[in-house]
Amino acid sequence: MLEQLTQFFMDYGIWGLFVVSFLDSFILPIPPFFVQIGLSFIDPQASLRIALIAFAGSVLGAPIGYILGKWLGKPILQKLVPEKWVVLATEQFAKNGDAAVLIGSFTPIPFKVFTLLSGVFNYSLVKLLLFAILGRGLKFFLIGILFYLYGKHAKVLLDDYLEVSLLGVAVVVAILWFWWDRRRKKRS
Repeated sequence: MLEQLTQFFMDYGIWGLFVVSFLDSFILPIPPFFVQIGLSFIDPQASLRIALIAFAGSVLGAPIGYILGKWLGKPILQKLVPEKWVVLATEQFAKNGDAAVLIGSFTPIPFKVFTLLSGVFNYSLVKLLLFAILGRGLKFFLIGILFYLYGKHAKVLLDDYLEVSLLGVAVVVAILWFWWDRRRKKRS
């Protein structure tokens, strides 16, 4: 089924990529990278434009995930989880939400998790968008640059190293984030 849905969006080219990237931010179970990689493989010279389309769709979909989380998420969460856990999770998201959203926006974890949780836990929409721009931009343009520079050979690199590379970048960003945050708190 995943392959059929991916092929459906591939058939619509960059517009299909825009739609899948947009919907991935709040509901669709298909990561847009399959479509981005497929389109970039077909036309490596257009890979930066393809990355821009995926990036735009993803960032534009983020506020919808946020609104859905705010509107539907909290009532559902309160029915499923004890109140003390909701309070604790809200406190933790307020404390560590910046790092969670930034790191989560380019890891293999579905982006919708972070847009929805941002709404549920009353995280700043402005910060969500800022970190989505940074993280999603890094992820989509990294793939676009690889195809632009290495052409069709980039697919071999991505097949072998994409998940490990993204997790590695996430670890580096997390370390830098926590270092910067500690330094900022010491100055206060």
